Amino acid sequence: MNYHAIKVIYKFEMLRAWNTFLQTIASPVISTSLYFVVFGSAIGSRIQQVEGVSYGAFIVPGLMMLSLLTQSISNASFGIYFPRFTGTIYEVLSAPISFFEILLGYVGAAASKSLIIGGIILFTAGFFVDLSIAHPVWMLAFLVLTSITFSLLGFIIGIWADNFEKLQLIPLLVITPLVFLGGSFYSVGMLPPAWQTVTLFNPVLYLISGFRWSFFEVSDVSVGLSLFMILLFLTICIAIVWWMFRTGYRLKQ
Repeated sequence: MNYHAIKVIYKFEMLRAWNTFLQTIASPVISTSLYFVVFGSAIGSRIQQVEGVSYGAFIVPGLMMLSLLTQSISNASFGIYFPRFTGTIYEVLSAPISFFEILLGYVGAAASKSLIIGGIILFTAGFFVDLSIAHPVWMLAFLVLTSITFSLLGFIIGIWADNFEKLQLIPLLVITPLVFLGGSFYSVGMLPPAWQTVTLFNPVLYLISGFRWSFFEVSDVSVGLSLFMILLFLTICIAIVWWMFRTGYRLKQ
């Protein structure tokens, strides 16, 4: 294992985040505060509780997932796309480092940045609502697994994309709508039966449901199913990345 190479890639990506502090760190915090002002105050005044949890606290896991998913994808996709755009990726590929070590460096940095943002959002939420975490270990486990999984998805998008517009295509047109429709600001039980069935086909629902259970012990689907879906998606992403490096898909052209 070439730990030195992994460390170099990891440190470079983390330094890039600090150099764009306002975009990487401050922006999600400001957005989260606005969500609390709009949803927590406006809607929270009409919906006092959801499944025994105050509405302001109920939306915290959904807000964290919204930022976590979008930031994981954005950080990882840009991290691998920019070396492809400038041509420096060929220096990385020609170095004595395996695809797994490259993956650890880029995805590890993207996941770390997402975890930092998630922690900051959780801290920020504490100023707006009273929070209690019923299962902190499981909360951290869901947080880490989700960050790694969607950083892998972002890595795949960064290799697939051939322009900057495509980097934002899936996060904006696919992930964000799925998060909003996946029970981030409401309970699926509040929907009509037909829409409840439709929502079950939304993969993000299982992420948010399991994460919310770790906070309040309430969920729309079983925790075991949520964990299974995350691990399944993680396995699929790893397999796709392995195939990309094995075939040189858009890396050796």
